[in-house]
Amino acid sequence: MKAQKICIIGDGLAGVSTAVILSQENIQIDLYAGNNKKNNLKSDSRTTAISESSYQFIKQKFNIKKSDIFWDCKEINLFFEDKKKIKNFLNFKERKKKLMYIFQNKNLKKKLDKSILRKKNIKLIKKNISDIDYRDGSILIKKKKFFYDLIILSTGSYSKLYNKITEGRAIEKNYNELALTTIIKHNSKIDKVSQFFLEEGPLAILPINKNTFSLVWSVSTSFFNNNKKFLKQIIKNKIKVLLNNLKIKNIDNIQSFPIKLSLKNKYFKKNILILGDGLHSVHPMAGQGFNLVLRDIKKLTDLMSKTLKLGLLFNNTFLLKDFYEARKTENTIIGLGINLTSVFFKDNKFLSPMRRVILSNINNFKFIKKLSQRISDKGISI
Repeated sequence: MKAQKICIIGDGLAGVSTAVILSQENIQIDLYAGNNKKNNLKSDSRTTAISESSYQFIKQKFNIKKSDIFWDCKEINLFFEDKKKIKNFLNFKERKKKLMYIFQNKNLKKKLDKSILRKKNIKLIKKNISDIDYRDGSILIKKKKFFYDLIILSTGSYSKLYNKITEGRAIEKNYNELALTTIIKHNSKIDKVSQFFLEEGPLAILPINKNTFSLVWSVSTSFFNNNKKFLKQIIKNKIKVLLNNLKIKNIDNIQSFPIKLSLKNKYFKKNILILGDGLHSVHPMAGQGFNLVLRDIKKLTDLMSKTLKLGLLFNNTFLLKDFYEARKTENTIIGLGINLTSVFFKDNKFLSPMRRVILSNINNFKFIKKLSQRISDKGISI
């Protein structure tokens, strides 16, 4: 049987990950990168945390033998700010296995880009796509149509190409917040992940080596606008308070990214599928965004492999319907759960007394700790 041909539109982390993983199947892949994107990879300070099960999946699929990209973590500590005091309310610690792995997006992307160039069944195309047509499974480039058995859209969360697929159907929420990210170098050894729920918003410390960590701080748009000229000094002062006068060597340029909740209710139309941030965009405070993407890719890969073994065509099967039914519930529950957590930690005169009682005792409930750890690692099995 002739190899089926698919295209992946978008060469971000989700797009290239999908391309590398699916290239292990008997299919031809056109990966569209676009030709007008500014190359800001070197200045990208974003980091991502993935669970143990997600790491094992990509370790196998990306053929990672000895990794200098990932920093593993065995301990996570959670804190909340109450009446200007920082209180530790929950701890996760493992002796044998790892709780999470942290990497800089640009380092993994660089590795995957090199892998794509070596793949014989991946063709990297730097052209802009002006339109897609679900009726005949085609894309349009300079008034010329190209046809595929399957089209995967992975172009971030703001692409206009999604409009014909989703038709505006989504659970949406604008948090009016920005995620501030930067890399901080210091003279101490920090190997534990810390999450601080502060009055300004949740702040995460994610080590990427013993003398460097990534900071991700979610703050309101108004806080950012009022303080954008002084952010480095504000972050420096905040870190010294939170980490016991840590001696900071350097704070990289601070980047900001808008935060929103977007959970698509419709995943596909005919043979066109949305994947990545365009499918579900969640608050970064829980570090679950890329875990959801990897679970989506794993399920899609399993279904495509099964379809190929049966000798069936992607565009003549229930492939995308089965994918939707397998992934919709977990993506929605986790997305809404993260949203509720965000609401729970916001300063509120009605919630604050109840929150104080709950957080003061939650570390004693082993069942809650095990359940949250299990969901963070493997998601929700339906």
